[in-house]
Amino acid sequence: MTETQQKAKCITLKGSAELVTQYLLYGVNSILYQRGIYPPETFQTSEHFGLFIFSSRDEKITSFLNIVLGQIQEWLIQRKVQKITLVITNVNTKEVLEKWDFKVDYEDQKANGINSNVKADMPEETKDMKTIQKEIREVIRQITGTVSFLPLLDCLCSFDILAYTVPDCNIPNQWDETQPVFIANSQE
Repeated sequence: MTETQQKAKCITLKGSAELVTQYLLYGVNSILYQRGIYPPETFQTSEHFGLFIFSSRDEKITSFLNIVLGQIQEWLIQRKVQKITLVITNVNTKEVLEKWDFKVDYEDQKANGINSNVKADMPEETKDMKTIQKEIREVIRQITGTVSFLPLLDCLCSFDILAYTVPDCNIPNQWDETQPVFIANSQE
């Protein structure tokens, strides 16, 4: 394989950030659907990564996700995000019922002793698209499989997305800086 062909198969950091953002979008939508946060008729199915994924058709939800994940994508490119958490909360009591953590690791930093998942443009070490899509499929399947042993959410719920960033990250004006959320007597 020539170097040009190798580079064409590589995922650049920008491409990786876009792919990770897509994965987060599908993961969040899958959780919202699987956990019944919104009625099933407000979702549509489409095929991504070889799986049928449920995506919200609600304009407010899709707009919110596009804004939040758009910012997260910028931070991924800048390597400023460490973890993204989907928080499900009881609307009436404000109690945090569930947290779904998506940890971010940057692969080219593995050699420096730092864990990783998003890879820079390094052809000899870069995962190919098929491998990445396979890994994404496995996580989406884990989300679906996890639902079978979680307790039923029998109250009106809302969700939010928290982005855990490095300290020197510029936070947009319309965003709130928050503290981490915890679940009393939680299980992982």
